[in-house]
Amino acid sequence: MFESLSERLEGAFKRLRGQGQITESNVKEALRDVRMALLDADVNFKVVKDFMARVQEKALGQDVLTSVSPGQQLVKIVNDELVEILGGTSMPFELKKGEVNVILMLGLQGSGKTTFCGKLAKRFIKEGNKPLLVACDIHRPAAVAQLQTVGAQVGAQVYAREQGIDAARIAAEALRKANDEGYNILIVDTAGRLHIDEVKMDELLDIKNSVKPTYTFLVADSMTGQDAINSATVFNEKIGIDGVCLTKMDGDARGGAALSIRSITGKPVKFIGTGEKFEDLMEFHAERMASRILGMGDVVTLVEKAQEAFDEKQSQKLINKMMNATFTLQDFLEQMQQVRRMGPLGDLLKLIPGMGNMMKDINIPEEDMRRTESIILSMSKKERDNPSLLNASRRERIAKGCGRTVADVNALVTQFEQTRKAMASFSKMGQAMKGREAGTMSSMTGAMMGDNKKQRLADRKKFEKRMKLQQRKKNRQKKK
Repeated sequence: MFESLSERLEGAFKRLRGQGQITESNVKEALRDVRMALLDADVNFKVVKDFMARVQEKALGQDVLTSVSPGQQLVKIVNDELVEILGGTSMPFELKKGEVNVILMLGLQGSGKTTFCGKLAKRFIKEGNKPLLVACDIHRPAAVAQLQTVGAQVGAQVYAREQGIDAARIAAEALRKANDEGYNILIVDTAGRLHIDEVKMDELLDIKNSVKPTYTFLVADSMTGQDAINSATVFNEKIGIDGVCLTKMDGDARGGAALSIRSITGKPVKFIGTGEKFEDLMEFHAERMASRILGMGDVVTLVEKAQEAFDEKQSQKLINKMMNATFTLQDFLEQMQQVRRMGPLGDLLKLIPGMGNMMKDINIPEEDMRRTESIILSMSKKERDNPSLLNASRRERIAKGCGRTVADVNALVTQFEQTRKAMASFSKMGQAMKGREAGTMSSMTGAMMGDNKKQRLADRKKFEKRMKLQQRKKNRQKKK
């Protein structure tokens, strides 16, 4: 979402860093580019005006103009102010212990509120909680059925009543059920309307009074830009909200809503939807988002994704296999599947500092990973554990089984063998470094470079010879 804004800001800072001398004139020119970038990103003009006033005051200070790296100083100032307008230091979302946490979800029709309820439920279940979804949208046709479908997909129970029952009464009954049956979270899905002017707030106020929610969140569509801010303002004035949840943050909107909501409404963004899957939900952190906008990556989020996707014991077991050169194709498959669970590879690389701008013109071929996965899945367990069994006939069978060519299978096996030998080389290097007292550096280098090179050449010749013999045998059989 913020790619265009990031490119514009990077261009402004790059021109400033290219100046031989930093002056008040070129600082103002760079800040003018920053202002235009924010306005083009659909950030509220009042927010931009206040933001630029604060940045300009700090950027034109003597400490910046005489700094050893004034360009970097300006980036830091902009980063600090971005963090401020995004919400400042983020307070982590916490549930109250020993009671039912009621989360009341508000929003306009079409904002993605029901799906977002499912995403929250999925997150809470993963964390070991027991959520109960409540269907209080009694006006929209099939709204109850939609929430029941969402609940079944994420593994959460849904409390619903027949038509004609008051929404506030349904919410109160669901709260009693939660207390009686050990649910610690109640997620209340309410009715939306086509436009904020059409919303009858009385029903929402009745629901809120009946369940006394722990959190009241507004779900807003980030693609609607300034309308998201307007709806957040009205809902906050009429009902009172504790925060905003933004959907469709993976879209091509310019991102102005995320940058403006806190400054206009005074309410923070708490969660953001980053995709269509129920797992695509992130807690919003101002510091991390500002860092991404300025192309400085987001290492903390990358680490959190890795911790969610990778099992610590399994990872340690895998490391041992790599060091002992017993890494198999099955291990390779499991490792690749874990990486894919973290999200698209291109998005992951953008979280690494400095990689954002480098990745904008590079296309990460997800198809390559799917092709590799299909080839390995077409092998038997014995073949995955021992690739040396893969003779010509087996490779041909595997290629037919996965809809690929024999050349694709050969390329994968060759690449795997080279990777495994490289791992063995690193293992030898580590062992040699630990016991360097027993030998010289020259002998260690010879062991790593010379011996392994000879071994690789010998293995390659054996493989080529075996393949030629098998091909000759196959040709003779065809002639007969």
